[in-house]
Amino acid sequence: MRHQKFCRFVEMNPDKPLYGLIEGNYIFALGSSPFDGTQTDTSEINRINRIDIESVRLLAPATPTKIVCVGRNYKAHAEELGNKMPDEPLIFLKPASSVIATKEEIVIPPSSNQVEHEGEIGVVIGRKAARLDGKQNPLDYVFGYTCLNDVTARDLQRKDLQFTRGKSFDTFCPVGPFIATGLDPTDITLTTRVNGIVRQHGNSKDMAFPIAYLIQYISNIMTLLPGDIIATGTPAGVSKLDEGDIVDVEVDGIGVLSNPVKNLSA
Repeated sequence: MRHQKFCRFVEMNPDKPLYGLIEGNYIFALGSSPFDGTQTDTSEINRINRIDIESVRLLAPATPTKIVCVGRNYKAHAEELGNKMPDEPLIFLKPASSVIATKEEIVIPPSSNQVEHEGEIGVVIGRKAARLDGKQNPLDYVFGYTCLNDVTARDLQRKDLQFTRGKSFDTFCPVGPFIATGLDPTDITLTTRVNGIVRQHGNSKDMAFPIAYLIQYISNIMTLLPGDIIATGTPAGVSKLDEGDIVDVEVDGIGVLSNPVKNLSA
């Protein structure tokens, strides 16, 4: 699939989210969701009716039924938290209710004193994938890739000895701003900045379990549906977020996911 960028947005009517194709600083609205298979060929789009991207509000580019996350997929990150590398992918779920869009606030809950960023490459599923075996190419089930921040209440994660509460608060899964197609999943660069300072930098080539393997592995545990997202793990460099911080997750070929931080206890 050639390199393209897709978004989800609202104009004047906030009750009518639309999908669009990004070209430069303009959006060209699609007639339906690109996940239904009818909009992968965009040659028929009316490019006269273009919309200035600055005039719309971008939404999270997908509406997943689930976000499947992979822990400890970068050796250096496992080491910085004092964890051993797993022998097989360590997976957990974030709820769809945790998803927010670029520019929306990450909210630190009163119950946590150690909320951290985890910039990641997100894989957006384009076709139903269940029990894939060696006969299928897992990458054929990918629609595209996006930026994702697996925000984590680290103190609660350690206290609970499992991931659900520390990963699942509302606003703890910023996604966007776009979905890009045509990227090489074996060579995608990720950078996370807090207030303009680089905190994380990594590349998908450094993953313990590559993206194609993750898709096949997860599909044999749960059915992946169009729009579902796999969060592929975070590089080393996670750090605490505070009131007023701006955290940016940039993935080459996609764009920058930018979110301010609000502390309910501040």
